[in-house]
Amino acid sequence: MELILQGFLKAIELLVSLDPEVLGITLLSLRVSGTATLISLFLGISSGTAVALTRFPGRKFVVSLINTGMGLPPVVVGLFVTIFLWRNGPFGFLEILYTPTAIIIAQAVIATPIVTGITLAAIQNLPPNLRLQILALGATRIQMLWLLIREARLPLLAAVMAGFGGVISEVGASIMVGGNIKGYSRVLTTATVMETGRGNFDTAIALSIILLLLAYMINYLLTRIQQRERPR
Repeated sequence: MELILQGFLKAIELLVSLDPEVLGITLLSLRVSGTATLISLFLGISSGTAVALTRFPGRKFVVSLINTGMGLPPVVVGLFVTIFLWRNGPFGFLEILYTPTAIIIAQAVIATPIVTGITLAAIQNLPPNLRLQILALGATRIQMLWLLIREARLPLLAAVMAGFGGVISEVGASIMVGGNIKGYSRVLTTATVMETGRGNFDTAIALSIILLLLAYMINYLLTRIQQRERPR
């Protein structure tokens, strides 16, 4: 219990003093996970909507792959991203392994199936004839897609929260592709693992508390938007 109390006190100290290293780690975590979430939203909403509105051979197989991908193990993602970005790999010439960019790629791969799956379910849950009614009113296909996404905005906000929550708390892939390099590719989760391994439990607890606060604040803002948009 005393160790947990020390962790809380350490967290308060780091936050109040605006420790440069912790501040840099926190900002990097927010930038990396935020960018990965935005990429996953673009890819996930587009692909989820396309699959939901299209009928083609093998569609059930594709949907099952998407649903499987929602539980994709981060270490598996980290392994394959590392292989692809390795100096002898297909994209080794980019020389981005052990950089924040590599972490963004890995986290985007993790979050995209989550966003895709929730988008697919949200669009499918809309009234079947809504698309035809929109087109009958003279809307173009692009306008129809936009209106369908607007109608499904509440579950899509849940997709944003799920995607961001999945990547901000991810650790396995971030260590594998980012290298946990001090001042360069170290994020809150990898720093927490490192401090725990060193036996610095007070610092590890402090970093965990900062991570929880960061995740809570982002999800609180998104929840406020979601609840404000809720039909009355």
